[in-house]
Amino acid sequence: MPRLAVPIHLLAALLTTVALVAGCSSGTAKFAPTCPQLALLAEGADLVRFAGAGRDVTDRVLEARVAGVDASCKMGSKDAVVAVVKVTADIARGPAARGRVAQVPYFVAVMDGDTVLDWREFTLQANFPANVESLRVAGDELELRFPGAGDNGAGRYKIIVSLQLTEEELAYNRRASHAHAPR
Repeated sequence: MPRLAVPIHLLAALLTTVALVAGCSSGTAKFAPTCPQLALLAEGADLVRFAGAGRDVTDRVLEARVAGVDASCKMGSKDAVVAVVKVTADIARGPAARGRVAQVPYFVAVMDGDTVLDWREFTLQANFPANVESLRVAGDELELRFPGAGDNGAGRYKIIVSLQLTEEELAYNRRASHAHAPR
């Protein structure tokens, strides 16, 4: 039977490749779980609060804007997917602000299609030191559990984040958005 001559550098490369492939099939490789969809409501990303009926810049008590929603997923027990969500907002005192503390409410909702499965309200608190008029504030981490298997697993759900606005504040955002829309 003829011998097959293989150069040593090719043999080393082949053995390295076999070792890598063997490592992948050892059962220890894990893929990231499918996460729920994450959405920030555009109309609820900003908040402008006024003192009284005036709408001039001098009537502003505070302004807030969602700066980010950090989210990640990890596998939990019993094939559950755990989504970790943390909301961050930029909050600024307005000329009509009284005191050095501002509270901005927000909510996190879990949807399955058009059905609200969970709704939680939170508050971001900004404690303004002297001579500081704007801060970036982060909320606490929130853990949400989802089934990881079945019909699309956690990917079938949607996590919605928004500042909690009054009807008047929402109407203001809609007017401001319409005023800045391209024509």
